[in-house]
Amino acid sequence: QVQLVESGGGLAQAGGSLRLSCAASGSIFKINVMAWYRQAPGKQRESVATISSGGNTNYADSVKGRFTISSDNAKNTFYLQLNSLKPEDTAVYYCYAIVATRSSPSLTYQYWGQGTQVTVSS
Repeated sequence: QVQLVESGGGLAQAGGSLRLSCAASGSIFKINVMAWYRQAPGKQRESVATISSGGNTNYADSVKGRFTISSDNAKNTFYLQLNSLKPEDTAVYYCYAIVATRSSPSLTYQYWGQGTQVTVSS
């Protein structure tokens, strides 16, 4: 079993910054993909940023140049740095990972964090 625990959400003013963290724990063989999603009230959950185990990154057009995803593979932890925040960035942010476990290293499973609220005031 694998758990993802997020931290770092909160309230920020427009133009400000926040840093989200997602720590993975449990029977981890390898984390293949790490990602951040967000869901605003009344909207569908959307992908914000992804990073592969090799370090390749992808971003939603709405956050390019403002958000940065990174990872510390030794700690099984990944991050989302949110800069130049806008009120439209207000949402619950979820971390997501595709993980190969020690008990079944040839298989992968998807895991979600519990979500952390980010609120940006104008």
